[in-house]
Amino acid sequence: MKTQVAIIGAGPAGLMLGHLLRRAGVACVVVERRSREYVEGRIRAGVLERTTTDILDRLEINQRMHGEGLPHDGFYLADGERLIHIDVARLTGKQVMVYGQTELTKDLIAAAPGRDLEIIWEAGDVALHDVESDAPSVTFLRDGVQQRLQARVIAGCDGFHGPSRKAIPGSRRREYERLYPFGWLGILAEVPPCNDELIYANHERGFALASMRSNTRSRYYIQVPIDEPLEAWPDDRLWDELALRLGPEAAARLTRGPSLEKSIAPLRSYVFEPMRHGNLFLAGDAAHIVPPTGAKGLNLAASDVAYLSDALIGWFTRDDEEGLRHYASRALARVWKAERFSWSLTRLMHRFPDEGAFERRMQLAELDYIASSTAAQTAIAENYVGLPL
Repeated sequence: MKTQVAIIGAGPAGLMLGHLLRRAGVACVVVERRSREYVEGRIRAGVLERTTTDILDRLEINQRMHGEGLPHDGFYLADGERLIHIDVARLTGKQVMVYGQTELTKDLIAAAPGRDLEIIWEAGDVALHDVESDAPSVTFLRDGVQQRLQARVIAGCDGFHGPSRKAIPGSRRREYERLYPFGWLGILAEVPPCNDELIYANHERGFALASMRSNTRSRYYIQVPIDEPLEAWPDDRLWDELALRLGPEAAARLTRGPSLEKSIAPLRSYVFEPMRHGNLFLAGDAAHIVPPTGAKGLNLAASDVAYLSDALIGWFTRDDEEGLRHYASRALARVWKAERFSWSLTRLMHRFPDEGAFERRMQLAELDYIASSTAAQTAIAENYVGLPL
């Protein structure tokens, strides 16, 4: 098999990249180790920056997003007693869109045949070869038979645990990581949201988040120790804790219901450099992870894809190598700014086990300052809605 771009991973990054390349007439094939049913069933975040929605608009894969998604003008920070509104629309002139990553992925997959985007599902033992050469390739097992996909370029969009990053030699690797001593216990329930916009809450017992997937389906999280057993949190206990941490105003509107899904996710900040090695280019979680506090994971993948698709289209259609030369530096400049925002918001809104009364009062003082400062709110709004490409 031969193509121009071999894309490893059929998550949002790989699928958006594939659609953008095919739209410009660049040949590509997506290789995914999981089944279509597994990929479409993954529960993920759902706050989309303008960068992400603009890509979907450009691809005309936006009908369900605009029909079922929830445009939000802002969000709230809570300190246990009050809600502090960050009016993103007024401060930046932009909105974010609440639309589940699961639904976005389904839309991209459903549109693939119409754009002649080939996706190879359930590809086992994926391995990258000769990435420093002009003829890299990908091997994988399909129906028990080894296949080889030859390409000019490989795009590693296969997430944190995929093989793409591992194909870069140790002598070239630089890894930056911060592991957090807590996780997010999340519950998905078929109940209306307690608020019209997201609430990020800082309570003396720990962080909480009120979010939604639609007007009838809600997603809530609380901070728990990283080694907390899931069975220690039956639904009733979790709803009680959410009501406490979100504060009295949100608690009065909280609707309880049985969990459709419940899990504990660890938090980490991670950046891998370089994002290019030879003719291998990394994008999305293959190169960086952010805590979910700032809603940047999917959106950073989208900005990587915006840079990488422009670079590859320029090279294949105009023989212009400028974009490829600068892809890694451009992407990483935005990655580090998003990492800074996610890290700072995580520090502000969570309780750390090694911190005491002084640090708690500093958090409350910072929230009090934000509540009274247009400048502080503007800085938060600019980062939340997404910095310019």
